[in-house]
Amino acid sequence: MKRILSFVLQFILLLVAFFVGSILPVFHVLPTWRISTGPGSWFVLDGFVVLLVLYALFVLFAAARKRFVAGTILSTAALFLAVIVGLLSKFPFTSN
Repeated sequence: MKRILSFVLQFILLLVAFFVGSILPVFHVLPTWRISTGPGSWFVLDGFVVLLVLYALFVLFAAARKRFVAGTILSTAALFLAVIVGLLSKFPFTSN
């Protein structure tokens, strides 16, 4: 039961981090990393960077607790699910 709760909370936290990282360029908080996907539209990489940094923290925390295999499998599954849901929701895509 704890592993399922951990997976769900990691998924929600990664998804929120992906969303927040994708809307940070709107507030001009950080320099924007983006790739042009066509005339007037961009793919913002900031959300992926925030997502990967948070994932790295999850993996380091699991390694510090000496539960590297079990913790990393669930974190990786939560990462893939958050990326899929975020891309389907078009979080990182912007247009003019």
